[in-house]
Formats: sequence, C-alpha cells, structure tokens
Amino acid sequence: MIQTLIDLTRIDGVSGNEEQVRKYIKERVEKYGLEYMTDTIGNLIVKAGGKGGNFKVMLAAHMDEVGLIVNHITDDGKLKFAAVGGFDARILTGQHVRIGDAKIPGVIGYKSIHLQEKKERESAVKLKDLYIDIGAKDREDAEKYIKLGDYAAFSSEPVFFGKDRLKAKALDDRAGCAVLLELVKEKWPFELYACFTVQEEIGLRGATVAAKRVAPDIAVVLEGTTCADVPEVSGHEISTKMGKGPALTFMDRTAIADSTLLRHFESTVKNESIPFQWKQTVSGGNDAGKIQVSGSGVRVLAVSVPCRYIHSPVSVLDINDLENTKELVKKALLTLPLVFDGRQKND
Repeated sequence: MIQTLIDLTRIDGVSGNEEQVRKYIKERVEKYGLEYMTDTIGNLIVKAGGKGGNFKVMLAAHMDEVGLIVNHITDDGKLKFAAVGGFDARILTGQHVRIGDAKIPGVIGYKSIHLQEKKERESAVKLKDLYIDIGAKDREDAEKYIKLGDYAAFSSEPVFFGKDRLKAKALDDRAGCAVLLELVKEKWPFELYACFTVQEEIGLRGATVAAKRVAPDIAVVLEGTTCADVPEVSGHEISTKMGKGPALTFMDRTAIADSTLLRHFESTVKNESIPFQWKQTVSGGNDAGKIQVSGSGVRVLAVSVPCRYIHSPVSVLDINDLENTKELVKKALLTLPLVFDGRQKND
C-alpha cells in the first residue's frame, strides 16, 4: 500500500484533470478482475462486493488535488493563473510546478524583496500578483509550449524522513485512494461500490454524481484531513495529531455523521485495539456532505488519515496512521451486517 501511495502522489491530477490518476487506478482494478465503469464526469466506480445483505455500501476517495490553471500569458512570456481548489497564496512564491501534458517546468515568481515597497513587504501576497516563469522570452515563445486552460501541478517528489513519515504532494486524498485500492481486494458480504471521485476540491462535484448513480444506504468516505500538531496551535484547535491513528469525524461544515455508524466504528477500534482519535475541529468538509443528502438520504461517516500541511505543495503523514485506517475500515465493514441487517435504512 505504501508503494501504491508513492506512485499515486507522483501523478498529477488537479481537479478536472484526473485522467492519469484514474488510468493508474483502473489498471490496478483490472488486475484484480473487478467490474468497473467511468461515468461522464470522470468518477471511476468499481463493483467490489457481492449481492448479499439488506443494504448497499459506497466507499469514496477523491482522486483530485489542488493546483493552478493558466488563464493569461503576458507579453513578456509569464503565465498568470487562477487557483483550482483552496490554498493560502503565501505558500506559492518560489514553488516549482509542471504545466500541461508535456509537464513543462516552471517556478512561481513574485517581485523581488529588494524592489518591494514597505507596504508590500508587510502585507500578504495576493494571487493576482504572482506568475509562473517557464523561461520564455516573450508571449510567442511561451505559446509554443503553453495554452490557456493548461493545468499546473506542484512538482514535489515523495520522500521518507524521520520515523515512518512520508512527505509528498496530494496526500489529500491519494492516501484515501491507496487505502481504497487495498479494500477492493477483500470479499464483502454485501453489495459494495468503491468510488474514486473527481472534483472534490472545487465543490464535491464527483461525489454528487456518483452517489446518485450508486444510490447507497451507507457511505464511508476515506480522506486525508488536517493535522495541526504544530507550534502556535494548542488545545481544542488541534484537529488531529500525527501518529495517533485514523480520525473519526462526528461533524464538519458539510455533514453530520450517522450516530449508529459512528458508534459502530468506535466500538470496532476498541474491540480490535486499533489506535484512533476524534477530529476535534468542525471546519472543512468532504464528499460525505453531498452523499448524505443524495436520493432519499444516506448514512455517512468520514474516516481520515491525519496529514500536516494539506492543500500545499507538500504534506506529511505517518504510515502507521495509513495502515491503521485500512484496518479500521476493513474490520468495521466486515461486521457491519451485525448492526444493520434487518434494520430499515432510516431507523
């Protein structure tokens, strides 16, 4: 699973441009001999379970990552861009990117500190003042390699460091995708669909479509979530801590977890001695928000791998948290019939 995650983080898949990530996952699914389909928006939906049981389960992990899209080329050959997904513009200056299908290298630039006015040095960098430099001498030269609408992904290689820590881009949510690729290999005693969704970072769009197609009774979303065990953050502001296990979310900005499902997962970690933690903050959101309100309503729960510095060119996770996330979801799902068989969906 760790090698799968490393492979996935090396692939670029900014929201709306997930094709290469989908191709990698599809090749793995084909090796497992599973049925799958790609819908019109780009979700990859895999039939991973049988037809038994009284309920249908959907597992979801999103393939896309935050990034940039080129929207103007200046006369002197610099690329202006818009954000795809949410991130802090202050992290961008000096970052390396790769643009378009040809992976043209570029660096994000800003006016040199030597040329900045005092007011500029003391204020936050604005996205509109940044540009990508690809070494072009003018617009005509840049247009040989770049066209408007080309995506730019952060250029960041995965690296192991410290004790069991992995640094890489797009851990949100290639971590969830790596776990889901392991789970599809299991034999499930109920109908289960694994959905690798698109465009989560720009409005949970893929999950909206996938949930309508699958029409599940129960959904578990696998995510990479905020880890804030860093200096200047303390107490209740620490959403999760690295190395303390997968995080269960009782509520966020988009969804409230189903109480029966939540308590079942809580019982599972205790019965199986799997380390876990509660996500203490309620900010942010994920695919569960759209899945919950699809059809006639769906029981939802998000299980997340804590990741430092998400929505940036580089994030960090503890591989033990990744492994324990897989174990928790696997064990909890296998015992799901003990809780839900014979119950009405809206009991």
